[in-house]
Amino acid sequence: MKKVGLVMRKIQFTEAQGPRVFAERLKEISKDFGIDIVFISPERHVSGYDWIPGYEHEKGDLVNYDVVLDQIYKEKIDHVIYTVSGFTYLKMFLKNSVLFPHSFPDPALTGYEMMKPFYQIVDKAIVQTEFLKRELHRNFGVDDVTVIPIGFNEQLAEKHFDPSQIVHNRILWIGRDEENRRPDLVLEYARRNPDKEVYMIFGGVRYKESMKKYDIPSNVKLQFALTQDEIFTLMNSAKVYWSSSKFDTFAMPLTEALAMGKIVVKPEHPCYDHISSKHSFSGNEKNWFELVNMAVSSPLNVSNDNRHYAFEKFSSTVMKRGYRDFFDHWLART
Repeated sequence: MKKVGLVMRKIQFTEAQGPRVFAERLKEISKDFGIDIVFISPERHVSGYDWIPGYEHEKGDLVNYDVVLDQIYKEKIDHVIYTVSGFTYLKMFLKNSVLFPHSFPDPALTGYEMMKPFYQIVDKAIVQTEFLKRELHRNFGVDDVTVIPIGFNEQLAEKHFDPSQIVHNRILWIGRDEENRRPDLVLEYARRNPDKEVYMIFGGVRYKESMKKYDIPSNVKLQFALTQDEIFTLMNSAKVYWSSSKFDTFAMPLTEALAMGKIVVKPEHPCYDHISSKHSFSGNEKNWFELVNMAVSSPLNVSNDNRHYAFEKFSSTVMKRGYRDFFDHWLART
């Protein structure tokens, strides 16, 4: 089998959220192409908390190049996908390297100024949305960009879909305890709406500690590091899915929510333009609480329009087709 390296930070591989889900899904679908996706991450100079001085964002990646390159050379890999811009300089050592960003230098994100210099030397990328493709061209002049969504698991979306299990006052939120994800807004909503049941899911166990700084209302249920089966089970039981983030490169839980027929409330930022089905509603801090309440009050329990849209646009079948075409062209390069 042909080996392709997937370079991510150690913390991305260990947490039960987007990057890890993407990695496992890419590895699984690539087997059918005769491709072995090899996970590569530094073990030295790695912190479990990326905001600790000396380890934050791209700065921590720069001191790990030797570790990463040693793994790449040991595996005899000559094609690499890297997910954080701190590893952009891999192109100095491997001409067939491509960025698949899990983050982007947008002012809404912590550390965006640190990312920008790395993006100046990106020449090839895979992105999840047309929005990111436009932004790479507009801000950095990158034109060799392929759009491939992170596909949700159709089997889980079919297995757990049961409208009879919906709890009519249940709202689901998935994110991190980070300022740009706005968990404080969700807690305030719950405080003002004690008749609602609000589930907040966090990708890493580390957030058990960080969430202790908040006063958690009694109608909020916190969950940490759930499996995909557990997430889809809980997603099925909610009537409304709410995203309050300032910026996302893809927002995988939003596509999973669509696939489960949820009524969706999302930010109005153009990075969410791909979430544009019939029962997805855009708002901001000024009207989110009202939008969520209107969604909860809707006589509609399930949106088949949202579900069909998700299966057409964001399924793992769509992802697999995209990577098959991409690998056919990219791996032909010597």
